[in-house]
Amino acid sequence: MTISRAKPAEAESLSASAIEPVMAPVIAIDGPTASGKGTVAQAVADALGWQVLDSGALYRLTALAANQAGIADEDLDGLAQAARNLDVRFEQGAIWLAGQRVEEIIRQEAVGNRASRIAALPAVREALLARQRAFRTAPGLVADGRDMGTIVFPDAPLKIFLVAGAEARARRRAKQLSDKGISANLEDILRDMRERDARDTHRSVAPLVAAQDAITLDSSDWTAEETTRAILQLWSEIVA
Repeated sequence: MTISRAKPAEAESLSASAIEPVMAPVIAIDGPTASGKGTVAQAVADALGWQVLDSGALYRLTALAANQAGIADEDLDGLAQAARNLDVRFEQGAIWLAGQRVEEIIRQEAVGNRASRIAALPAVREALLARQRAFRTAPGLVADGRDMGTIVFPDAPLKIFLVAGAEARARRRAKQLSDKGISANLEDILRDMRERDARDTHRSVAPLVAAQDAITLDSSDWTAEETTRAILQLWSEIVA
């Protein structure tokens, strides 16, 4: 793994009134799809006894809700309404949408690809912003996503930008699918991943980019456990 420390900088522009004056600390972990941020965020939260926010799950849930309601990508008002009205419950690793357990369904590639498309829509992002910030409760929050450190929690005392090579990420995703008994073509996954990376990094609203004061970790050759230890060490240095 490589660690790149950015020079301290002011958080990206955001009106002060948009930031809730809360005391709970946040560790923001951003990065591209399949960089391992979800697994690592959960492990860091478990180690610290904090809450965890999988922001990507909210976009996937919005995509699934839109699919179930027959809302087209062109129906911007409908998509924003679906995001605002998500009937969702997170419960010890289980995710419920309108009474249906869906944590496996929202990890399907088709749902993830649609989530990536609608995540570029300002109305959807605005609809989910307050819901994401509401996860910030004592004793602390580990938030993973693509704009946690830049938009949602710009005042987070520790911001991690977790990256890995596209090939390494594609292999991880293929293994995840295989472990669940789902057949996966590595070349197809790699192509979809590169397309999603391009959408996420070039969208006009909240693009995937490291916060100016983020620490970049390249986990291509590290396990989730090693990455978790590195983040916990960085947090201990801040606390000290």
